[in-house]
Amino acid sequence: MLKFLLQRIVLALAVALCVSMLTFGLLSGTIDPAIAIAGEDATAEKIQSLRVAFGYDKPFYVQYVNWLVNALQGDFGKSPYFGLDVRDLIADRMPVTIKLGALAILFAIGLGVPLGVVAAIYPNTWIDRLALSVAVLGQAIPNFWFSLLLIIILAVQLEIFPVSGATSASSYVMPMIVLGTNGIPSIMRLTRTGMLDTLSADFIRTAWAKGLRPRQVFFKHALRNALIPVVSVSAIQAAHMLGGSIVVESVFALHGLGMLAYESILRSDIPTMQAVILIFSGFFIIFSALSDIINAYLDPRIRVS
Repeated sequence: MLKFLLQRIVLALAVALCVSMLTFGLLSGTIDPAIAIAGEDATAEKIQSLRVAFGYDKPFYVQYVNWLVNALQGDFGKSPYFGLDVRDLIADRMPVTIKLGALAILFAIGLGVPLGVVAAIYPNTWIDRLALSVAVLGQAIPNFWFSLLLIIILAVQLEIFPVSGATSASSYVMPMIVLGTNGIPSIMRLTRTGMLDTLSADFIRTAWAKGLRPRQVFFKHALRNALIPVVSVSAIQAAHMLGGSIVVESVFALHGLGMLAYESILRSDIPTMQAVILIFSGFFIIFSALSDIINAYLDPRIRVS
């Protein structure tokens, strides 16, 4: 198990290094940081002085190494638009995104897994077709349209939840539903497929032959083995919800990392964009590594594969 952990950690670090190179290279190559800071109406002398002051006149590899060393120390530079350290902006915005992402993945798992289990227990019935219809509907609804629909019905007409902002815990309910609904289809389908495959296995027939109760067969024996692929997709969905919250946070006016990314893109705020993209990529890398480790714990065969 220790060898497996070390391999996954080294792989995660290698992927993170490649992502940092792409992030820095693409943003620095498409937008002139000095012009973004000085503004389009700035004189050539002012732009050149900013290049020298911030080190943008140095070779690309020197700029990247300096940026990476500072980033590893938590220093992402200063935002030219907000006038604050990027580190402080991220520290202020991240709790909102973490809270929203955690609630959304719990919502997706809480609905997706039971729907998949029920659909597998009653295959090719109206229950199964209803569960599959919910999965298709959840995947087809655009986030921005679903967000506006919930605002109109639940906030404006019924006045159950606040329209926008993060003034209370209820402010996260509608964004949680929107983000979580996107994760339900994949979790539900994988749970259903895994349960159907497991229920036809020999050890399940042996469990039935021993006279075990249906609850023990379905949940203690079948579900444990069926959840192995679900763990992987849930981890990816969690990272997607954390990194893909830009639209939802913008619609509901939640000042998290997604909203910060949107604002930095509009203002060509390169230091902030670089930091946010790096953090969103880190979510995917960390959750992917965690899913591999959890799967290896659930299925020892993965450790020696």
